[in-house]
Amino acid sequence: MNLINEIENNQLKTDLPELNSGDSVKVNVKVSEGNRERIQTFEGVIISINGVGISKTITVRKLSFGVGVERIFPVHAPIVESIEIQRKGKVRRSKLYYLRDRIGKSAKIKEDRN
Repeated sequence: MNLINEIENNQLKTDLPELNSGDSVKVNVKVSEGNRERIQTFEGVIISINGVGISKTITVRKLSFGVGVERIFPVHAPIVESIEIQRKGKVRRSKLYYLRDRIGKSAKIKEDRN
């Protein structure tokens, strides 16, 4: 058991910001197309955070041409190049699944001034 924890701790990223539900983030992801590799950005709102340690994941939602798109990113995976916080959101719950049913102004999240 101790050996597994050591291996997991070596794989953890240390340069990650503090992520919370409601934050608008920009996730840079490595995408391999054939033999080339490039970085693609996915910009949206964190609607949920699951897991702890090496298995921590975030679900990011954005609207693309009027259609809601959600992606689940393993935070410590090597395909995630970096995560940048665009703005902090002021929310009162940890899972923001209600945003799936909202459109327009009611889907906005207030910015946290602190």
